Amino acid sequence: MKSSADLKTINEKIIKCKKCPRLASYIRKISKEKAKRFKDQDYWGRPLTGFGDVKARLLVIGLAPAAHGGNRTGRMFTGDSSGDWLAKVLFTFGFANKPSSQKIDDGLQLIDAYITASARCAPPENKPTRKELDNCFPFLVEELKILQNVKVIVCLGRIAFDTCCKLLDVKHVKFSHGAKFTHEKFIVICSYHPSRQNTQTGRLTWNQWSSVFSDARDTLS
Repeated sequence: MKSSADLKTINEKIIKCKKCPRLASYIRKISKEKAKRFKDQDYWGRPLTGFGDVKARLLVIGLAPAAHGGNRTGRMFTGDSSGDWLAKVLFTFGFANKPSSQKIDDGLQLIDAYITASARCAPPENKPTRKELDNCFPFLVEELKILQNVKVIVCLGRIAFDTCCKLLDVKHVKFSHGAKFTHEKFIVICSYHPSRQNTQTGRLTWNQWSSVFSDARDTLS
């Protein structure tokens, strides 16, 4: 299938990318120093590709890999609390075959969904620079061209939302949790990011989180 081959090609470029010296240095540093609880594990320590169903109608755009999550496991939203929240809600609404995302070989499969991010390397303090986001942007452009069945885009956080607006050339739309707009062939739904900071403080409750993916499911039904 040509789309699968095209995706493989862009993924190979992503993994080899070293456009951002600050990020390349940071992920190498984290991979060597490690967190104490993961000291016996080998870290991925390279840029991360998206993953999921190449025929997906749902595209989820996140911020960036977590330093000790995706940067360790080699798969986005895997091995951290954000990944737990995302896997559970995707499973709840039929977009995944299991409710957890712990390691790259855990058997998780996405159904009619694809996960990607604004930045492919874990940034210090979860804050990529504008230049770093710009460097990553062409990868997202290529992904969307390949994922030709996408109908609904869920943006996790303001940076993902801003990236999506740039991707679709949309202006004068404001970010807020649950906000929704239509642009040509896509329906875009916004959510707060399921970061530990948001979920533990109650800024993002499970009901608020579920409502976003319930809306996505209803839209695709």
